[in-house]
Amino acid sequence: MTSGADALDLLRTALGDRVDTTPASLAAARADKSGHAASGLPLAVVHAQNVGDVQQTLRIASSTGTPVVTRGAGTGLAGGANAGAGEIALSVRGMDRILEVRPDDLLAVVEPGILNADLNAALAPYGLWWAPDPASRAISTVGGNIATGAGGLLCAKYGVVRDAVLGVDLVLADGRLLHLGHRTVKGVTGLDLTSLVIGSEGTLGVVVGATLKLRRLVPGEVCTIAATFTDVRTAAEASAAVTASGAQPAIMELMDAASLAAVHALLSLAPPTPGASQLTIQTDGPAAVAEADAIAAVLRSAGGTVAVSHDRDEGERLLAIRRSMHAAMESLGTALIEDVSVPRSALPAMFDEIARVEREHGVVIPTVAHAGDGNLHPNFIFEAEPDEFGVVEAPEHIWAAADDLFRAALRLGGTLTGEHGVGVLKRRWLADELGDDQWELQRQITRVFDPQGLLNPGKVFGR
Repeated sequence: MTSGADALDLLRTALGDRVDTTPASLAAARADKSGHAASGLPLAVVHAQNVGDVQQTLRIASSTGTPVVTRGAGTGLAGGANAGAGEIALSVRGMDRILEVRPDDLLAVVEPGILNADLNAALAPYGLWWAPDPASRAISTVGGNIATGAGGLLCAKYGVVRDAVLGVDLVLADGRLLHLGHRTVKGVTGLDLTSLVIGSEGTLGVVVGATLKLRRLVPGEVCTIAATFTDVRTAAEASAAVTASGAQPAIMELMDAASLAAVHALLSLAPPTPGASQLTIQTDGPAAVAEADAIAAVLRSAGGTVAVSHDRDEGERLLAIRRSMHAAMESLGTALIEDVSVPRSALPAMFDEIARVEREHGVVIPTVAHAGDGNLHPNFIFEAEPDEFGVVEAPEHIWAAADDLFRAALRLGGTLTGEHGVGVLKRRWLADELGDDQWELQRQITRVFDPQGLLNPGKVFGR
């Protein structure tokens, strides 16, 4: 059997200084933003600069039986890109070019390492944008968005990543390059393998390119509504009322009292009213003003104290409060940043369940929600000592509370993850949601793409 040393020698011969074995790089490849870290250090980090580098790496990995974990910016929140002992960490962060922009066809072809924010800055002069907007858009990559099936702030109106990708270029475990999908508005030739790859977290192949569906920049005003409520359940009921009214805001974000207070403290803003929760809503397009007025009326009827702004800069300042959530959680201690989704009408009930879990498990769970699509991010705050690499693992009592919360979401007709992916942190609950037959079928599909089981082993389908 070929050893890891043999694989490392082959990589160095083929790729030279793109093979990184410095202690700092190996340690960094163990972890992402989830707080979880893989056991042990990977063999090497390969900094791929082009498709050929990826193919060469996978051919060597396949011939030597060496596992490969694909990484981008390392901003994932489920441990899906963490590389451990005996594994190659294949970084595509350096593959960050825009290969083509076709304004007339509303598409762009990009490499996976480009950041969301950088892509949209480059598209703006064309009057175009790519809609997916994770709150982490300044630091997350398009490839990572595709790998996790990311969502974000604009999903309720503009859809998730799956709605904004026409095709992907995929390198299989044996090094073969596939061009999946199409460049046309319609395309139903064969099975939809592009959609299968989106959200597959590197278990089917390595995404080395993407053909993206673009939108024209939205004309008209942008209106921002800030509504404060006495408690989070009332705020959740108000968000459900907005959805039920037929309004379609571009953004509808909910922050509970604990998260709102933490962000205000981080940003040195005046403390909010104790117990108060906030909805931040944006409307856009030609009907933005009329929609904002209608939504404001719904919120006032639901008991909110409402302010409406027609100033784009003021709207961005209000959204900066929501975008500062992760940094604010870090100021409270170590945070396990989680992700569940429920039907939008079930948001109030889900917040009741979060409050119950806090009481029964003695934990603090500040929570924000993409209220427009029912996606919640509960943050489990705890204190624990870091390991030798500075990574802090969540203790068992936190996982017990998370287990209770996940099962509550499933009882309400929800799902374990709306946009973070399964990775390592959610894999033990995957079969509970899918059922054994579907779980096994999905495992079999991964083996068709990767017969040796070398791609991101132990993630998603590990039990």
